[in-house]
Amino acid sequence: MDKYWVRNTGAWAMGAVLAVTLIGSAQAAELRLITWGGYAPDDVVAEFEKSTGIDVQVTLSNNEDMISKLRATGGSGFDLAQPSQDRIVGVQRQFNLYRPIDLSKINTDLIQPSMLKATKESTVLDNNVYGVPAVWGTSGLIVHNDVAGEVQDYTDLCKPDLAGKISYRLKRPTLIGFAFAMGENPFAAYNDTAEYENLLAKVEQKLIDCKANVKTYWTGGDQLLALLRTGEVKAAMAWDAGGWKLNAENADIRFIAPKSGALGWIDTFALPRKGENEDAAYQWINYVMQPEVAARITAAAGNFTASKGSEAFVTPTLRDAYNQSFDQQALENIKWYPPVPAGLETIEGRVLDRIQAAN
Repeated sequence: MDKYWVRNTGAWAMGAVLAVTLIGSAQAAELRLITWGGYAPDDVVAEFEKSTGIDVQVTLSNNEDMISKLRATGGSGFDLAQPSQDRIVGVQRQFNLYRPIDLSKINTDLIQPSMLKATKESTVLDNNVYGVPAVWGTSGLIVHNDVAGEVQDYTDLCKPDLAGKISYRLKRPTLIGFAFAMGENPFAAYNDTAEYENLLAKVEQKLIDCKANVKTYWTGGDQLLALLRTGEVKAAMAWDAGGWKLNAENADIRFIAPKSGALGWIDTFALPRKGENEDAAYQWINYVMQPEVAARITAAAGNFTASKGSEAFVTPTLRDAYNQSFDQQALENIKWYPPVPAGLETIEGRVLDRIQAAN
């Protein structure tokens, strides 16, 4: 306040009013965004700043770091955050870090309806919604065309004629994907530990029986892509972005959404509880959900956003690969990850250890 201090009483009062006005203006002209790499490209930030007059301060982060930073400040320090949809409700219930989303301030016509619905359902607490979808991706199947006809779902990886030619990770998405392909609904069993353990017992046996087909359990994306490039692996459970990358190199390799549904994750927009510029946050959400802008985020991040129609503005190669992977039915059939109840990952870890150790 030294900058605005005026010695005489009348002038001091006018100076105080000026100080508050200037400070308020400074706050109104800044958006503090904590997000993932690629989600706020420099050119998009520059255009937003030019069109709105709002200065954007970007902090790159991940789920754990976002939670840690917001916990340390009680939900202050940022105006907009981008946690994954399954990392909101539990955190909100325990630490009260976010404020509800006012959907009337968001142009929801810009957003894929199925993703908006899934995110609302997974981030609702006490009848308040705490997240809207931003960027998404899936796990599904990457296949060479010469086996694409016989590999339509996760369990098809276990067909006898694919022995030694397939790969997947020994991680929870594999358990979840195989469960769906076996006609189960693991997400519906999340709140019943006994039912979930019985379900996983079936999946465990299936994956033990499938071990002869596994060339290797991949642990890193580069490792898997190399195996698929050389043809040592003909089919794998993996991420869509990896499949599209390979497809750009070799049209005979592609990502497909399994019949039982690709497994989807969504990074959201969420409002920190003590953010100081909520209006700027809503302006950013509505700006980056415009299809043309969203396509540039896809180019930077490697994943599509929840913006409806943005695939029309990405490169032709990526657009064709996307359309080949996801028609409207496949989009609506994505199994979006809900929040994971406490204790389930421990159960899954024991199952994965037994699969790894089995002969």
